[in-house]
Amino acid sequence: MDTRICVTVLPLCPQLIDGFVLFSSRFSLLLLDLEEYYFEQHTAYNVTRSSTTQGSLKICSKSVIFEPEPLSEPILKIPLRDCQKIEGVEENDLNTVDEQFIAFFCVPPEKDAFCCLASDENLCFQLHRASCLDKLGDQTAMMVFFFFFLFFLNSFQSVSEKLHMECEAEMVSPLVTNPGHVCITDQNLYFQPLNGHPEPVVQISLRSVRRIYKRRHGLRPLGLEVFCSENDLCSDIYLKFYNTKDRDELYYYIATFLENHMAEHTAESYMLQWQRGHISNYQYLLHLNNLADRSCNDLSQYPVFPWVIADYTSAELDFRNPASFRDLSKPVGALNPERLERLLARYRDMPEPKFMYGSHYSSPGYVLFYLVRVAPEYMLCLQNGRYDHADRMFNSVAETWKNCLEGATDFKELIPEFYGNDTSFLENSLNLNLGKRQGGRTVGDVALPPWASDATDFLQKSQKALESQFVSQHLHEWIDLVFGYKQRGSEAIAAHNVFHPVTYEGSIDCDSIEDPDQKIAVLTQILEFGQTPKQLFTTPHPQRITPRFQSMTRTPSQNTSFNELSPASVSEDSSFEDLTEESRRLAWSNMGKLKLVASHKLHKEAITGIAVTRNGASVFTTSQDSTLKMFSKESGSLQRSMSFSNMALSSCLILPEDATVVCSSWDNNVYFYSIAYGRRQDTIMGHDDAVSKMCWRDNQLYTASWDSTVKVWRCVPADIMNKRSQFQLLAELEHDAGVNTIVLNHAGTLLASGTKEGVVSMWNTGSFVLLQQVPCHSGKVHDLAFSPDSRHVLSAGEDSCLRVLDVQTGMVLSTVATEEPQRCFCWDGDTVLSGTVSGELLVWDLMAGKVTHRIPAHTGPLTAMWMNEQCSSIITGGEDKQVIFWKTQF
Repeated sequence: MDTRICVTVLPLCPQLIDGFVLFSSRFSLLLLDLEEYYFEQHTAYNVTRSSTTQGSLKICSKSVIFEPEPLSEPILKIPLRDCQKIEGVEENDLNTVDEQFIAFFCVPPEKDAFCCLASDENLCFQLHRASCLDKLGDQTAMMVFFFFFLFFLNSFQSVSEKLHMECEAEMVSPLVTNPGHVCITDQNLYFQPLNGHPEPVVQISLRSVRRIYKRRHGLRPLGLEVFCSENDLCSDIYLKFYNTKDRDELYYYIATFLENHMAEHTAESYMLQWQRGHISNYQYLLHLNNLADRSCNDLSQYPVFPWVIADYTSAELDFRNPASFRDLSKPVGALNPERLERLLARYRDMPEPKFMYGSHYSSPGYVLFYLVRVAPEYMLCLQNGRYDHADRMFNSVAETWKNCLEGATDFKELIPEFYGNDTSFLENSLNLNLGKRQGGRTVGDVALPPWASDATDFLQKSQKALESQFVSQHLHEWIDLVFGYKQRGSEAIAAHNVFHPVTYEGSIDCDSIEDPDQKIAVLTQILEFGQTPKQLFTTPHPQRITPRFQSMTRTPSQNTSFNELSPASVSEDSSFEDLTEESRRLAWSNMGKLKLVASHKLHKEAITGIAVTRNGASVFTTSQDSTLKMFSKESGSLQRSMSFSNMALSSCLILPEDATVVCSSWDNNVYFYSIAYGRRQDTIMGHDDAVSKMCWRDNQLYTASWDSTVKVWRCVPADIMNKRSQFQLLAELEHDAGVNTIVLNHAGTLLASGTKEGVVSMWNTGSFVLLQQVPCHSGKVHDLAFSPDSRHVLSAGEDSCLRVLDVQTGMVLSTVATEEPQRCFCWDGDTVLSGTVSGELLVWDLMAGKVTHRIPAHTGPLTAMWMNEQCSSIITGGEDKQVIFWKTQF
């Protein structure tokens, strides 16, 4: 018997065990080491010379863990490597119940034995043999055998389900990965944990899925996270695969299944919603974190939020004072000039690869620093069963901010909980023994700033600060640092935003490391040191449109820059919000209820242009049949028909005072028609190819041509009426391809042009300077329009896409794929009314990227569209030669 006595295995740190006693199940996967796996559990007995204690024994890949039934006794963990041998023991030898046992013998011999009732002897023996191998690679290879098992097909919800694929994967939760088997059918996604923990099978209906994200895990493209609710923090399952191919196959299968059930959102589409105020700063940051692979299931990539308040000492927090806010254009490490200079001095003397900061702004340690009061088990797991020193705990918001400004190695940002509604992370409601600080003070609740009356008030004021005018105007600068173009390269160096190379994706290829011990060390460093988010933007992020946006006034000088024309520089007196705004909103909200009023066949070929007099009495249309027609809405009859050449007319517009109609032609000319005299009054022969489109504003006529130019002419309506017209060429805007369409913004300060090769250009009409040039479509640009606030341009292309561009940066904010090309459209900045090649009118919710209404209209492609200022009256023209009149219904 003496040779079979086992060593007394010391329990885990009492703090760790105390922490687990607080929860319903004392055993947790957090008790496992990195890359250790839990296989199965059995009823077991801890046999000593004086007593026998019943409990359960968990068989793990590197250890066995005994959980005694009495809560007063600690959980015991026995490393298999410390066991001298494992062998069967007869019941007579142990004097217990009438069963076969497995005994674990440890070195050096002492008094305790752990006996497992009806255990799988072979599994225990093989795991023990593997743990005793010298090389970690050999251990891993031997254990891989136990990871492969069959998914139980009787776990399917329905016998009619059709299996699509199955593979091995791991379910990821904070600080834990649990291996198992993934199976996807035409109805459900299943995950069966290897150990049946925490439940035998996780089942998710594909129809319940709302969002799916590809994830990095350990800086490798192996993760997939599935959300079945709109909760942006908590997902339903996070899976880590063993190869990217399996991950991608599962992702695309679900995405294909869901393409009619959910809309796929990009960083650009969320940006557009945020810019226009449809989502808050908090929601936008959550979306960006999601898209950048940040997940609450992965503490090494937990969502990161900025410090926005800089004042934690005043009795009142002044939201009108810029000094109350942190400089969002700088990383935390650069906020203190003196500390930054010391860091830069070290950086300059450092060999390659250089980095400015030795720690990251987000890591598991920093996340748990904030969350220790609500998740002590994670902190204890991360720190080997101990809390941090009491003076280094999250004791005070003001102290933490001060240390982030002055500490030599502290550059951490915040987590979303600081802007949520749950105050529990600030309060020690579990009465945890977190130690005593110097001076004898016990660590309890977090000390709050003087301006916060309690934890609820602190969070409410933090939320108010995040959504404040100041933060809204500057949040894009912080996004540039964390998710954008200042995250890497020369821009990161210039912004003092360079972290250790191991934190960046692509810096280390774990799969190429052959030494298992080195691979584990690198993976541990990646998971514990912190990871820089996936880069979402490679160009400057546009600023948010602040409330009560002010429109641009047309007072630019020849030297006016684009920034001087930006909305922030315009006076409040020039707001585009006027008495008709409410009627516009009402009309657009009812755009899907368009009523056909009348339809008239006025031309012999496709309609190319529509213009209406200010009183709405007369409608002028141009056509490829080379004629200009004048139609009376009052009498419902054709009044005039004019022909200027034998070639197609491409567009028309009416100059102020309703005295002159201007027509562009494929014969390279522009014609001026006098309504009063009923004859052609003047002609501009200004291009070398067809004139495709025209715009007019403030005595300037803009003509676009297939000769690759847009020309700007001085055009005074009074001079034309009095036959004193002198068309002075003011500018010639060169393009690389024929210009198919042009449009002016509401104030006439900006011009957008679209070419036959799909390029959209934006021009300053005061200085005629090119501001942006964006390759936007793979075919010609059919139509363009500015949003009412002039921040965005919407383009429709031959490639069946609608694209939204940011005027300031030229960034493509959103792309909406359409079933067919949209030839013409109107929009209010959110909703689009477009005409298709098949002849339908479509109403689009641009933010959601989907059609909300389909309205039968023409029998062929829509080619022209006009809308009145109140957005209540629409006229469309098509290749079917029809002109159709529509009204919105309320």
